[in-house]
Amino acid sequence: MALKIGTEDKKKVAIAVALVVGVLIVALLQLRPYFGGGSASASLPPTVVQAPARPSAQPAAAAGTEHEATKISGSLASLDPTLHPEWMKEAESLGYSGKGRNIFSMESAPVVIPKPITPVRVADQGPPPPPPPPPIDLKFFGYEAQTGSINRKAFLLHGDDVFIASIGDVVDHRYKIVGIAPLSIQVEDLPYNNTQTLPLVQN
Repeated sequence: MALKIGTEDKKKVAIAVALVVGVLIVALLQLRPYFGGGSASASLPPTVVQAPARPSAQPAAAAGTEHEATKISGSLASLDPTLHPEWMKEAESLGYSGKGRNIFSMESAPVVIPKPITPVRVADQGPPPPPPPPPIDLKFFGYEAQTGSINRKAFLLHGDDVFIASIGDVVDHRYKIVGIAPLSIQVEDLPYNNTQTLPLVQN
């Protein structure tokens, strides 16, 4: 029984060794081009030499870029990278000749923008005030005073009509006599509730 088990173990070991040897052979065959052997490595130099000579023949996807570089016609000898100070000095000496403010100068005055001309708007002050009352159309041309009496009578002229009135009388249904003095009288305009002083008029 023990002899039979040992024989099976030997078979398993032989199979395992065969598998390991096969894997090593396959690995060596795969790694052989990287160690300088075979015909594949001999064909690489012609390919590397021809690639720079024909850049336009390679598609953009093979180069790994999104677009091709711009080709400059002519030789590199036509390009002059030398700086020319006289050209730079001439450019710096140019003066601003445009209209308006020079945005490249700190000393440039801002452009004066004219203000729009608009009519003056008068603030709303409400309704206009009422007109002043008209002057009293009476002429005081004399008075009468009795000796020892404070009751005086005024002589008034309204148009062509002559009135004799005492204090408290109403002339022409409109003018009330408020006071009588030797040189003036006070008359109230009843419709306008306005009292005015009329001087004595000499004929």
